[in-house]
Amino acid sequence: MSKDIRIKKGLDIKLQGEAEQITTNAVASNVYTILPIDFHGIIPKLVAKAGTIVKAGEPLFYNKSVESMNFVSPVSGEVIEVVRGEKRKILAVKVKADKEQSFQDNGRFNIEAASADSIKEHLLKTGCWSFVKQRPYDIIANPEKSPKSIFVSGYASAPLAANYDYVLKGKEVELQAAITALGKLTEGQVHVTVGKSSNSPLAGLNDVSLHKISGPHPSGNVGTQIAKIDPVNKGETVWTVSPQDLVIIGELLLTGRFNAERIVSVSGSVVKNPKYYKAKIGAELSTMIYDAGVDSENFRLISGNVLTGSAVKPDGFLGYYHNEVVLIPEGDDYELFGWNKPIFNKISTSRALTFSWLTPNKKYDLTTNTNGEHRAFVVTGNYEEVFPLDIYPMQLMKACMVQDLDEMEALGMYEVAPEDFALTEFVCPSKQPHQEIIRKGLDLMIKEIG
Repeated sequence: MSKDIRIKKGLDIKLQGEAEQITTNAVASNVYTILPIDFHGIIPKLVAKAGTIVKAGEPLFYNKSVESMNFVSPVSGEVIEVVRGEKRKILAVKVKADKEQSFQDNGRFNIEAASADSIKEHLLKTGCWSFVKQRPYDIIANPEKSPKSIFVSGYASAPLAANYDYVLKGKEVELQAAITALGKLTEGQVHVTVGKSSNSPLAGLNDVSLHKISGPHPSGNVGTQIAKIDPVNKGETVWTVSPQDLVIIGELLLTGRFNAERIVSVSGSVVKNPKYYKAKIGAELSTMIYDAGVDSENFRLISGNVLTGSAVKPDGFLGYYHNEVVLIPEGDDYELFGWNKPIFNKISTSRALTFSWLTPNKKYDLTTNTNGEHRAFVVTGNYEEVFPLDIYPMQLMKACMVQDLDEMEALGMYEVAPEDFALTEFVCPSKQPHQEIIRKGLDLMIKEIG
């Protein structure tokens, strides 16, 4: 039986250029790139050096701290370059793809007969463990721990987010296989959320606790849902998996093949034909964005959503956890006396000289301009208006900035991830980097508390 959850606090940022529900096969990339920086806190140890021939699903590197945790190639081909930075830190591993793809055969996995330990071992070996993340700390899950519950958010509320109802259509078998396997890894429940009025394939799965969620962004954030359904306290662990990653896990268990394919939305106001593309993790973004058409020369390309994604160049690559690419105008111009004129073309939570509250359904063509400069925190109370967690956001960020571990614990640091602060960063009059502050705070807790 499903349970309804209504989120009241938040802000829907409606942007122009939503992807039309048409899927095209992206032009196959010549080179696929895996960036170890996508796996926060992982120290990579190379397995495949330049010149090594790999199949799709063969390890490229493993986690130095947990040697059984592999990170695998999304395609078959030759490792042509390992990009290194200071102190020989591995920045990227590039694989030149074969014309005809071949896959490492991991064998069909007997989910029904498998134990929790054998499922963990299989996912670690085949590279699928990287899709399982944990709270606290928002990092890849520690396989030594047992979570009290597992969460899958099937509702995306971020601006221009890919529609999960559409991209998961026809993937019910893979989703059920992954859910059945992951369900054995926890003594608690697997919580799955879908939109209140959605038609999601996730709604028909067995062995899950289904929740229907509604309300403004960040209602789709898994952190918001955890706080409402099963909050994380000190000493507890919760795991999270995104729906498209569930499909990859399910296909691996059913067929033995690591198929890194996912459906990616290409959207934004400067895209001529915003739509969906079938592409693989690490693909060159130029293969999608120029096919969709770009209506400007001055734009910012973002792998991920506009609030939490990474700015990349057109010759950049699809992030490991991303299933959307957004292009919006670069805001590098200066608006004369912009601070004292009535504003009709921007979103604001304030009613001072702004009128977006009169047209709640209007879609905007926003740029990357922050409309202000960095300064000390100004106490306005507008963070709390868009922050649905039962936490004081400004006080928590200040505790992070002064590295007060006791205060961070007391204020609820175990529950949060940087993405939970994307909206407060958007509405911040002080232009403070909220997500960066929280990330540094979480890293400090890992180092000092573990």
